[in-house]
Amino acid sequence: MTKNLHLACESCGAALEISPQQRTIVCPYCASPAVIDRPASVNRPEPRFVLGFKLTREQAADRMRRWARRQSVGFRRGGLARAPVEQVQGVYAPAYLYSAQADTDYVAEIGERYTVRRGKNTHTETEWFDLCGRHSTYLSDVLVTASRGIDNAALEALEPYDLRELRRYRPELIAGWITEEPSLTRNLCLELAHGEALVKLHRRLEEFMPGDVHKLKDCQVRPKWEVIELIYVPVWCFAIKYHSAQPPVRVLVNGQTGQIWGQAPVSWRKIAAVLVILFFIIVLVYLFSRFH
Repeated sequence: MTKNLHLACESCGAALEISPQQRTIVCPYCASPAVIDRPASVNRPEPRFVLGFKLTREQAADRMRRWARRQSVGFRRGGLARAPVEQVQGVYAPAYLYSAQADTDYVAEIGERYTVRRGKNTHTETEWFDLCGRHSTYLSDVLVTASRGIDNAALEALEPYDLRELRRYRPELIAGWITEEPSLTRNLCLELAHGEALVKLHRRLEEFMPGDVHKLKDCQVRPKWEVIELIYVPVWCFAIKYHSAQPPVRVLVNGQTGQIWGQAPVSWRKIAAVLVILFFIIVLVYLFSRFH
């Protein structure tokens, strides 16, 4: 197990302790920010790019409250928007940006529709043709998590990030913010990236197919010139304490675009009420059919 790192604040000299999962710290005595310079490794490489925060804490909180108000519909628990916020943190979360040239050999059937008139009636028929070939494209926007705290599904929900605003990593860009070191291995993140890239490739291939309809029968993808680079993306993290006996609800807000991810708690009272109503409806229908 990696031990905590001990260092002295460069401003006031106070002794500070930082965990292996942190890359930044703020001195509790003089509020001076510091960025830890650790040796790069395979699973903790040097960051290449940073996406900065554009939403303030207040703007992110407003987005979160509007999201919470929308969660009271259906079977979600009401009152989430009025629940106190237990914690708010702006975090630079680690992620890997994957890019590659992908050549795909495909086999498909292409359908051309035409109209046939028989007497007074017309109907549409489809004539099918075999098609095979190669499709080449460049992927540069595959983003996957490198954090155990934010799984890949949550990061996907926060996307898209505007990657045109990427800036070369410099320690001063993240100083003063909570910044997490990668906690997932590079190989695992590469597997996640391959999975996302395959989905994107299939979507592009579907859009590329000619004809009115098509059936993609087989495709073989060969990626080359693969690049996977560590970047930091901005995330506002909210912990909403909606019930004293339950853990807080976590809501994440994209610190650049305001996109939100959260899982509002289910109201079992609402579900029970609906089940009771359905039960009485079934009983009434049964009695009505029995005596009429």
